[in-house]
Amino acid sequence: MSKPGTVYIVGAGPGDPELITVRGWKCLRRADVVVYDRLVSLRLLDDVPAAAEQINVGKAPGRHTIPQAEINALLIAKARRGDTVVRLKGGDPFVLGRGGEECEALAEAGIPFEVVPGVSSAVAVPAYAGIPVTHRKFASAFTVVTGHTCGSDASAVDWEKISGEGTLVILMGLGRLREISEQLMTHGRAPDTPAAVIGWGTTAAQVVAQGNLADIADKAEGIQPPATIVVGDVVGLRRKLAWFDKDQAESEPEAAEAATLETR
Repeated sequence: MSKPGTVYIVGAGPGDPELITVRGWKCLRRADVVVYDRLVSLRLLDDVPAAAEQINVGKAPGRHTIPQAEINALLIAKARRGDTVVRLKGGDPFVLGRGGEECEALAEAGIPFEVVPGVSSAVAVPAYAGIPVTHRKFASAFTVVTGHTCGSDASAVDWEKISGEGTLVILMGLGRLREISEQLMTHGRAPDTPAAVIGWGTTAAQVVAQGNLADIADKAEGIQPPATIVVGDVVGLRRKLAWFDKDQAESEPEAAEAATLETR
């Protein structure tokens, strides 16, 4: 039996293709197979060798192209052929990205793997919206949670435990934004706590809705996923620090076309 190839679990960053790490880019340059997610910038695939196999396993809200178990099996099968496999994932593989599950499957199958960390949307998207997740005057800590399971008996977030002070960053929670806001207010967050929703963060299609817990669900209507929700006093700094908005304004005629090209 031939020696298996290595699987590289690579974080592609939050959307802007230039935010991939140098290590991640080098892995792409020598891949035999690239298994990529829906939110990965397609411009990154321009650096993949022409002969490499490219497989889209992207997942949209409520619609999974390929179940996770089949993705795990696919990575194992390709590596067992001796191929160098890059599993290209949005953000960071180990931040709400199921990278840990994929590594478990590879380890159990005896497949060598390497994790290449990526820039997480939990910090990068707020940064592109002019919102630092920590600031000495406003927040010395931040919490990252998934909003996808809000109200789920299987893995519901303990909103009472996390609704205290500090910045709260919620990923995959747009569809339950109103419920999340109500949970936070029920468990102690004031209705006038600043809040923001950032859609398609770090890309030319980025859009931001800003308000407070009481009205953010209304203000964010029309924003489409992927979206990042930020709750806390640091949101108020956006008025001073929204540097990317200025860049967008200068390149506005090209924004729609760029967004189409960069992401799927």
